[in-house]
Amino acid sequence: MNFALILLILVVVTGILYAIDILKFRKLRAANDKQPLWVEWGADFFPVILIVFVLRSFLFEPFKIPSGSMIPTLLVGDFILVNKYTYGVRLPVINTKIIDVNEPQRGDVMVFRYPEDPSLDYIKRVVGLPGDTIEYHNKQLRINGQAVAMEKQPDFLHAERLYYSEQYTEKLGDVEHKILNDADAPAFIPGVSSFPYRENCTYNASGVTCKVPDGHYYMMGDNRDNSRDSRAWGFVPEQNIVGKAFFIWLNFDDFSRIGAFR
Repeated sequence: MNFALILLILVVVTGILYAIDILKFRKLRAANDKQPLWVEWGADFFPVILIVFVLRSFLFEPFKIPSGSMIPTLLVGDFILVNKYTYGVRLPVINTKIIDVNEPQRGDVMVFRYPEDPSLDYIKRVVGLPGDTIEYHNKQLRINGQAVAMEKQPDFLHAERLYYSEQYTEKLGDVEHKILNDADAPAFIPGVSSFPYRENCTYNASGVTCKVPDGHYYMMGDNRDNSRDSRAWGFVPEQNIVGKAFFIWLNFDDFSRIGAFR
């Protein structure tokens, strides 16, 4: 369901009813006359719907984390806010950028339209920028030939499944964050799709090397062995960008998680 399109339709319909009422019928009604249903349930909702539409389309949009691909940064059930304008102002529904603001930076947590099905929103971390060469072999990330340093941390307990993953601190750009690796998971990339610019990538038993094309980004989940991401389905084009995730505003299972994250 395209909620942005539904909101746009509601704005248009209630806006027309609101204009008709203001320009014609409101002048004909006596002060103590009861409002007709089309005004009470249509025109009167226009200002509220318009405010929601503007906030959601151009400023901030809420999302709920549905999977564990971004553990330990984001957990299943986290409700997050996404900054819609930090990467540029885009027209709602068609997602066309009309005003440039900032470009995605390495290390950002970004929401985007899934390249294989743009009706779905995905969330991953920006690892590769346009022109970068990304190597992920034997669970070691290299960017433009430089190994990304990893510092071992205490193992992470998945409480719902009662098993541990190896946990490391990693720094991408100015962003320091934690990642997970499963010692028993293979190094090769399973389930690789056929995707645009597939020829930019080379796969073998130890992992993958990719050259990020212009206007595209390479995305990976922080839960490295439990994330289907650019390693499997390719690059995210600039036009698929939705916004930058930056704040957890609710988690019913753990209120202490509320706050900003990187």
